[in-house]
Amino acid sequence: MELRDTDRALVQAATAVAKLRCRSQRHTVAAAARTADGRVFTGVNVHHGSGGSCAEPVLVGTAATQGVTALETIVTVADRGREVVPPCGRCQELLRDYFPALRVIVGPVDALRVVPLAELPSEAGSATAG
Repeated sequence: MELRDTDRALVQAATAVAKLRCRSQRHTVAAAARTADGRVFTGVNVHHGSGGSCAEPVLVGTAATQGVTALETIVTVADRGREVVPPCGRCQELLRDYFPALRVIVGPVDALRVVPLAELPSEAGSATAG
C-alpha cells in the first residue's frame, strides 16, 4: 500500500520522539500509532537489567489509559529515527491479538510502504525491534 500524508506524519512523530527520548541505552526504539480519528500515541522501549519492554507494548498501554480500543496504523523507528523497523515477533503477536486490522509502516526510510499486520513475516517469540 502507498503511504498517505497521515502515514508520513506518523513516521515524523515517531522520529521526533526517538530523537528527543532515545539518547541512552535505556531507550533506543520509539513507536507511534494513530487511531482512526487521528489521535497519535507514542512510546519508547525500556531496557533494564531485570528485563524490559519494547516500544510497542508501552505505546499500547499509553493508548489504553486514554480509552483507546482500536489503532489504525503503527510505525517503529530505531537508531534515533534513522531506521524504520518492523515489530519483533512478540510485539507482532500482541498487536495481532489487540488490533488484527492494524496497518504497519515498514521498509527503508527512502522507500516506506504500509502493509497489513497479518502480512508481516511471523517471528513468534523473537525480539528484533526493541
